[in-house]
Amino acid sequence: MFDKIVIANRGEIALRILRACRELGVKVVAVHSEADRNLKHVRLADESVCIGPAPSIDSYLNIPAIISAAEVTDAEAIHPGYGFLAENADFSEKVKQSGFVFIGPNADTIRMMGDKISAKKAMIAAGIPCVPGNGDPLPDDPEKNLKLAREIGYPVIIKAAGGGGGRGMRTVHTEAALVNAINMTKAEAASAFGNPTVYMEKFLEDPRHIEFQVIADSHGNAIHLGERDCSMQRRHQKVVEEAPAPGITEEQRRQIGERCAKACIDIGYLGAGTFEFLYEKGEFYFIEMNTRVQVEHPVTEMVTGFDIVKEQLRIAAGERLSITQDQVKMTGHAIECRLNAEDPRTFMPCPGTIEQFHMPGGPGIRCETHIYNGYKVPPYYDSMIGKLIAHGEDRKSAIARMNTALSEIIIEGIKTNIPLQQEIMSDSAFAAGGQNIHYLEKKLGLY
Repeated sequence: MFDKIVIANRGEIALRILRACRELGVKVVAVHSEADRNLKHVRLADESVCIGPAPSIDSYLNIPAIISAAEVTDAEAIHPGYGFLAENADFSEKVKQSGFVFIGPNADTIRMMGDKISAKKAMIAAGIPCVPGNGDPLPDDPEKNLKLAREIGYPVIIKAAGGGGGRGMRTVHTEAALVNAINMTKAEAASAFGNPTVYMEKFLEDPRHIEFQVIADSHGNAIHLGERDCSMQRRHQKVVEEAPAPGITEEQRRQIGERCAKACIDIGYLGAGTFEFLYEKGEFYFIEMNTRVQVEHPVTEMVTGFDIVKEQLRIAAGERLSITQDQVKMTGHAIECRLNAEDPRTFMPCPGTIEQFHMPGGPGIRCETHIYNGYKVPPYYDSMIGKLIAHGEDRKSAIARMNTALSEIIIEGIKTNIPLQQEIMSDSAFAAGGQNIHYLEKKLGLY
């Protein structure tokens, strides 16, 4: 096991990684921007290094500064968390070239899975079901693109090969709108991702978003930890996640999960990752793979009793997987509500000082947050300030516990989305389970 690592992130995920390190006896170096000197994990770390001004481009995205922090503190490895540089192949490569261990997949795997076209080809080769569409870059010939759309059948969706986070996608319902939609998506992709390549797929109109958690070591072993339902979304951003997914059978879980684990072995994957699918009419369709730990990993940990972050550290240190597939057991149900510093109606970010904070408790409740009384939520980063997780013997029990926890939590001084989460937990359709990815936006009048 490592003696010391750098956590190249901030907020609740940085604190989560620090806690895993403490359990394994690993020392922690916290890197932070000038705006984040008072983050909780910075205060708790063995060492801390300021890596630049508040803007993330000058700090959390500053590769030379992060690697320099590892050098001056004699760290051995760097954990990227999620977001920022977590899926940046150049970062992974430069960390390795500088003599450190990147706690995640190798650069070639990140590049392959980060490009939606190459990822789809790899998944087809591995036997993973994909959304109908040829998966090739769209040519500049409008007639060929029109012909392809007719073959796939409208509606279709144009996607940026290097896209992510809900950007670089455009749905087309009619032939008349196709050419302009392709040109607009190419321009957007070039601007946002530095890659104008786009491709075309069938647009599924009423799918759910279901993802499978995988983890693989460097000794040819890979397992899956079951699935999560992340269909409660707003503008492609997840709001509520749960495990297991309502209505998914043991046989479906086994079939898709085993294929995902096998795909990890086929592509030489290392560490924790997630295969994301659209699920419609009993069929799974691969859309992308996230080559990092997910925001919603706690729901999987709650139902499996398996610590994903500690396993990331062990695998990066060269150890074998600590469990086999036969040892993975799912018990009960878990739900996660993301807590954001934002207006619950307009969704405008609401930075400011936390004047009072009370964390909820009770059986099955887990709260992952870096905030505390007097903490100032900065305006420079994502608005998520924490995650509330409830585990129960079944889904009904988990929802009841979440409702209780949401009524107990106190965050004063800023606006949060807690009222929205309470509304979702009290919604009869959510209680029934199995709603599609458009349900929340329709409920909010946004779709």
